[in-house]
Amino acid sequence: MGKIIFISPDDKLTAKAKQVVYELGEDINVVQGSLSEGVRLAKQAVKQGTNIVISRGGTGNLIKMNLQIPVVNVEINGFDIVRSISKAMRYSNQIGVVGFENLVTSAEKMNEKMEKAFPIQIYTAMVENERQVDQKVLQLLSKGVEVFIGGNAVIQAANKYGCNSMLVESGKEAIVEAIREAKHILEVQLKEKEKSEFLKSIIDFAYDGIIGIDAKGKIMAFNPVAAKLIGHSSDEVIGKNIEDIIKNSNMLRVLQTGVSELEELQNIGDVSVIINRIPIIVNNQVRGVVATFQELERIQKIERQTRKKMFLKGHIAKTHFNNIIGKSKAIRQVKMRAREFAQVDSTVLILGETGTGKELFAQSIHNASHRADKPFVAINCAALPENLLESELFGYVEGAFTGARKGGKPGVFELAHNGTIFLDEISEMSPKLQARFLRVIQEKEVVRIGDDKVIPVDVRVIAATNRELYKMVRESSFREDLYYRLNVLELKLPPLRERKEDIIDLAKFFVEEKSKKLGMKNITITKGALNRLTLYPWPGNVRQLENIIERAIVLCSGSEIGVNIIEEELSRLETYDYDRAVSNDTDLEVDKGLLKNVEEDMILKVLKETGGNRTLAAKRLGISTTTLWRRLKQLKEEREDKQMM
Repeated sequence: MGKIIFISPDDKLTAKAKQVVYELGEDINVVQGSLSEGVRLAKQAVKQGTNIVISRGGTGNLIKMNLQIPVVNVEINGFDIVRSISKAMRYSNQIGVVGFENLVTSAEKMNEKMEKAFPIQIYTAMVENERQVDQKVLQLLSKGVEVFIGGNAVIQAANKYGCNSMLVESGKEAIVEAIREAKHILEVQLKEKEKSEFLKSIIDFAYDGIIGIDAKGKIMAFNPVAAKLIGHSSDEVIGKNIEDIIKNSNMLRVLQTGVSELEELQNIGDVSVIINRIPIIVNNQVRGVVATFQELERIQKIERQTRKKMFLKGHIAKTHFNNIIGKSKAIRQVKMRAREFAQVDSTVLILGETGTGKELFAQSIHNASHRADKPFVAINCAALPENLLESELFGYVEGAFTGARKGGKPGVFELAHNGTIFLDEISEMSPKLQARFLRVIQEKEVVRIGDDKVIPVDVRVIAATNRELYKMVRESSFREDLYYRLNVLELKLPPLRERKEDIIDLAKFFVEEKSKKLGMKNITITKGALNRLTLYPWPGNVRQLENIIERAIVLCSGSEIGVNIIEEELSRLETYDYDRAVSNDTDLEVDKGLLKNVEEDMILKVLKETGGNRTLAAKRLGISTTTLWRRLKQLKEEREDKQMM
């Protein structure tokens, strides 16, 4: 918290100030020192961390002239003037008021009223510094003034010439008001400092170099990245003209035009940078300019790393249909359909929720096709910004844009020539790229960025999305013509909740696979745990199941994953309240959906193991006895229906 000091020029004000500070309960130090002594005390206080000074009259003005710190003056109000004039009238009706602007102004405001009410004559004389006091007192003496009102310097001068004098005293009200104003200034000051430090932290820890100038071209901001690149510290350049530090910054040009200049290539010394210059506009006037820049070499390095990560996926499809686990009718049907699609070159659109295995099917289709020994290139359309995605898809020639690789670079369509390209999250492709992509599908040729040469490509396109693409077409956020080009063969993958009979096989597979990966051998999973897994709706599908199993293996204290661990993990998620779902008015519909996923053989087997004890069987299955009773009743009805047919 900031500090406030009250520097009083006289004894009476000191006593009043201390009393007011005590009554208000404020943590304000009150000291006494007039004029130059007051300045000395103020300088000492600033060194000790003081933020605001409260003082009065000439002492306050002198402190304000000598220190770069807010000074709040205890104002002289009408009541203070009236009190002083009333006391002066005891000595004479020829009264002189000598002082700084605030005192003289207040006296002149009261002059007309006082002269009408009392038989007195008031003369005023304003001073700008204490050296003028003696001269002003002599001037008023020559006009017949016999008693003076003012501060300590006026009292001393009046005594020197044998005149009576009255010290202007500030009332408690004025002191309270001065303290209130000082606290307000301190609060604003601290908030501004907090904002300043916040912005400074952002600027200093940004990866970009940042330079800011004011309306006169003077440098106001200069972060460490800029200092490293330019070769000057912040202390060396703050306050200097930008052109004295960077000859070709062109920031003054933006200061004049008010027009932003973005992504320009510029050399600063021996370093090439990509620079943005943005005007700071306040009330339709350019008040400064901010420049942000990055080394070209660093941008190119990031691009190379991005491309490397993308291509680390490799151009080989590793998954085959026999690697896709599941015996359910739903998964068998979709695998059969996918095998049929593999025999032709038509475009395939794979639809499915997140985690259903869209890329696994894309790889399997490729490996079952005549292109199996050719490249399989996968790219996620949501993982890269538009300009980078465009260069990755279509490639570019040397000099096509800043940072373009020498000799250019082929796009993924060229890399996938004679093979398959898999475009995941196709729904996230921008309208501009959708148009270019449509042309590639239609014409089977690609043109690199910055070139006019047509390159023929022979690729099989498989696209995938977890969104409702046709709905996007109706909303005009996805091209209709591209949608129909992609949706020649549609493969819709079932969510895990619609193939619950596959959960046990998947879980066992993941237990074995993850155990090996984590170096934990002979880990098994109990029947109760497996049964519990079948009752969860799996909104994240197979990927979510895989993650739950991996976590269960890590948390498993022994060599067996029990129902308690699974229950604990599923409780962290938004679990499905099975009993409530089957006990409401829509029991029949729920039975048709979820209850059919609990295998008949499993229920009968558990009942046999428990000797027909339904309570114990329900417990081992991880369901309530009511649910088990409903399931058995349904199975009985189904058998009777079959016998009647």
